Amino acid sequence: MNKRRILVVDDHLVVREGLKLIFETEQNYEVVGEAENGDKALELVEQLKPDVILLDLKMPNMSGIEVIKALNEKNISVPIIILTTINDDRSIMEGLSLGAKGYLLKDTTREELIRTVESAIRGEMLLQPEISKSLFKPKKELHQSNHSFNSVITERELFVLQAVARGCTSKEIALDMGIAERTVKAHLTNIYSKLKVDSRSEAVAVAIEQGIIHIKK
Repeated sequence: MNKRRILVVDDHLVVREGLKLIFETEQNYEVVGEAENGDKALELVEQLKPDVILLDLKMPNMSGIEVIKALNEKNISVPIIILTTINDDRSIMEGLSLGAKGYLLKDTTREELIRTVESAIRGEMLLQPEISKSLFKPKKELHQSNHSFNSVITERELFVLQAVARGCTSKEIALDMGIAERTVKAHLTNIYSKLKVDSRSEAVAVAIEQGIIHIKK
């Protein structure tokens, strides 16, 4: 089995070295490149064609958000996980809206990091609990503020969408709802169709933009 190739983008050497040490002990992953700034990152993405990018937000010359925008403009599709110390709603929302598959704080655990990388490569989005709690309102508050969407997104679809935003897998959602996993996937298909999107990350981003999911004030 070929190892999944990771590109690490962070302006701090100690962070890059730490991430390399973590993935050196993983059978399925390897760090194939590292960049200390956005310009170098864009160069290495085209050269190395990584399977996933771990991207810091705050860097000199070009921020992580600018890197994502540049990749989008070039139509380069690589799963990106934002790994940063910045925990504010605006940065989280912007990163997810641009297509990031995960948003982790640098105090994340090794297990959570690996799980997020695995999800990103599968095309799924995963948020650590701290980010979910910061970004999303509880389900009860959602119902109070989104009556206009009741005719578009059903209650069960809303439950699935909220669970996706928290980083739950289809299997976990099925167990929580007491339904078959294929039924969860059917709900997701309906959500994608209604929101005119093709992926979990796009669904969450559009849901935020349209007010189906609200940023907590």
